[in-house]
Amino acid sequence: MSSLKVNSEYLPTRPALVEAIEVAWQRLASAGTWWSGIERLAIVEQARAAADCSLCRQRKEALSPYAVNGEHAAVSHLCHDAVEAIHRLSTDASRCTERWVNQITAGDLSVEQYVEIVSIVATVSGLDTLDLALGRNPGRGHVNDKGNGQPYRKLPTPIDGEPTRHRPAGAIKDLAWVPTLSPQTVGPDDPNPFPLHGSINIHRAMSLVPQEVINFFDLDVELYLKDHEIRDFDHEFREISHAQIELIAGRASAINGCYY
Repeated sequence: MSSLKVNSEYLPTRPALVEAIEVAWQRLASAGTWWSGIERLAIVEQARAAADCSLCRQRKEALSPYAVNGEHAAVSHLCHDAVEAIHRLSTDASRCTERWVNQITAGDLSVEQYVEIVSIVATVSGLDTLDLALGRNPGRGHVNDKGNGQPYRKLPTPIDGEPTRHRPAGAIKDLAWVPTLSPQTVGPDDPNPFPLHGSINIHRAMSLVPQEVINFFDLDVELYLKDHEIRDFDHEFREISHAQIELIAGRASAINGCYY
């Protein structure tokens, strides 16, 4: 256990997961590659607000989300395209298209900023869903239109610092809708997530912003399994078995429209 202050609400959760949760929140509050700590927490707030957004709800119910126009329930001063990205990723990610990504990154929102948003939204979704599943209510939350309270952990204080604004020179658009790195194109000045977490497509997806691959998967491997543990069927690394983990993961993926 490091010197990070551990939130006692998470005990008796295994220490490695507690540590990963606290590190994730600290990183969300800190300057990233393209967004400041204040902006990153604004993205978190906007992702949480999407659950109560009437436009998102109308689009989710429509045959096509592109058939419904309107304004999102914005709670920050982020640009219009950033708000659109956060809300769509939070509420209807399975129906995002390459054309949509190209459109929202053609103006005030850069493709690099978009990729960092993807990581932030995915991270806070995991953190908040874990809290919800475990019934933790630290005294803050919202109530949706069905009267169901969804508890949220209080956001940390933003940490001073400036984004690095470092774009990997070796990132090219050959794998996904956005440019990505491969282990062969990582530069000497790029954070390199591949030796630690692996280099298959899921690890390369956000590699236009390499630090976000590290940030996301440092949490992911504690919520799930480390890459080398996934196919090690001779050992069980959690209180439930591989089969039980995959049953839960498969069901959650089906519900959320995950097509990986």
